[in-house]
Amino acid sequence: MAVNLTDLSLPQLEGLKTQLDQEIEFLTSSIGQLKVVQTKYVEAKDSLNVLNKNNKGKELLVPLTSSMYVPGTLNDVEHVLVDVGTGYYVEKNVEASKAFFKRKIDFLTKQIEKIQPALQEKHAMKQAVIEVMNVKIQQLQQSQQAAVTTKA
Repeated sequence: MAVNLTDLSLPQLEGLKTQLDQEIEFLTSSIGQLKVVQTKYVEAKDSLNVLNKNNKGKELLVPLTSSMYVPGTLNDVEHVLVDVGTGYYVEKNVEASKAFFKRKIDFLTKQIEKIQPALQEKHAMKQAVIEVMNVKIQQLQQSQQAAVTTKA
């Protein structure tokens, strides 16, 4: 059901603007979260490039936390444990892992591309509401000035 914005009162327009602001904030936040996850998958996929036969037996630092590491040796350059979600890890070879991360990255890209038009539409709607509000405020001010001049 379409509603003509010019038929709405100023308080109704203000409520609609507030609702659109919340929806824009939600969609922007959703895109941001998807991009964070996407970046993690891209980094994970890129990290697989160090797993080659030339690096077998090399020493490296293994993270225990984000700020604590222990020395380790790279023994297996053909298999990795991949976090597939909800605490489950699956052993995969490097190529299967790259394919897994590529699928995840592609999926997230599609989700972002689905949300983007909705976000642009909400921005356009908000702009239209603001324009109608400005017109109504000007009309209100003009009618108040006219009333003041008529009394004088």
